[in-house]
Amino acid sequence: MAGPVTLSDVAREAGVSLATASRAINGSANRTVRPELRERVLAAAARLHYSPDANAQAMARGRTSTIGLIVHDIADPYFSSIAAGVTAAADELGLVVTLATTQHQRGREQQFVEILQSQRARAILIAGGRYDDPEGTAALTESLAGYVASGGSVALIGQALEGFSTIAINNRSGAAALARSMHGLGYRRAAVLAGPEGHITARDRREGFVQTLADLGTPVPDAHIVDCAFTRDGGYEGMRELLGRDTDVDLVFAVNDVMAVGAMAAARDAGREVGVDLAVAGFDDIVTLRDVSPGLTTVRLPLDELGAKAIELALAGPGPEATVVDVDGEVVVRASTPPRA
Repeated sequence: MAGPVTLSDVAREAGVSLATASRAINGSANRTVRPELRERVLAAAARLHYSPDANAQAMARGRTSTIGLIVHDIADPYFSSIAAGVTAAADELGLVVTLATTQHQRGREQQFVEILQSQRARAILIAGGRYDDPEGTAALTESLAGYVASGGSVALIGQALEGFSTIAINNRSGAAALARSMHGLGYRRAAVLAGPEGHITARDRREGFVQTLADLGTPVPDAHIVDCAFTRDGGYEGMRELLGRDTDVDLVFAVNDVMAVGAMAAARDAGREVGVDLAVAGFDDIVTLRDVSPGLTTVRLPLDELGAKAIELALAGPGPEATVVDVDGEVVVRASTPPRA
């Protein structure tokens, strides 16, 4: 047979209509094909070595076998660990993951939702914190609602968004637990690398840590709180600024681990030995910490499990009420915060 095999060729070979052949091979959201007809069509397709068109299947079924995953920075081990959990769970289900990264640019999540909707993605997962931006949040909520109304499903990892199922990380309580642990080890002069202003995850972690220390009688002065980017380089520059203020601190809490890694590098470059001259703690327990010396004290989150659970939530479909699964962190004390005398 000259040229590529078409669905019409398969229909003729099987002795059925083109519509029947399409429903047998591509599936249909509305009509099914009798088993004997379906077997006849599939046998004809096999004889002719016919390869189904993925776009045609998506049109027939209403959805592709694609899961859209939107993160802020795939180079950040926090997001890559979540992505690993998502892809592993998707593979077990015979699904494919399309990855989009916002590079921390506001408004990009909404744009990616619209693209994934046009591509008929089966579900969309969004991982990561958002900014305190009512207008942007409303726009994202509207885009997600439109996607769900068209037959898609959604799950979030991080902060809850009204109306959508979420794996909600208890950032404030995790940071509070870390503060109590550090206070118990004898630290009394803490500082915070607080992330960017308006970032909800960063704010919750900072406030949980600072408020708990205040309740314990060791408040964190404003001069000990430094705003900086939610990245490794942000942590480096934040630590440089803190040390340049000539503040008397014995512990620095960076509101995520990649910032803490940058902070440790800045401390070393300034001639300060982490774990001896200055203690450093982070949050997330990213896989990169296996190679960090001294070992970084942090709040552990089950990152790969978050991704798998998010797929489970999304594929369960929208119910009468959104499902919110709360995830608590676990304080892990390592050599970067030794007990003080």
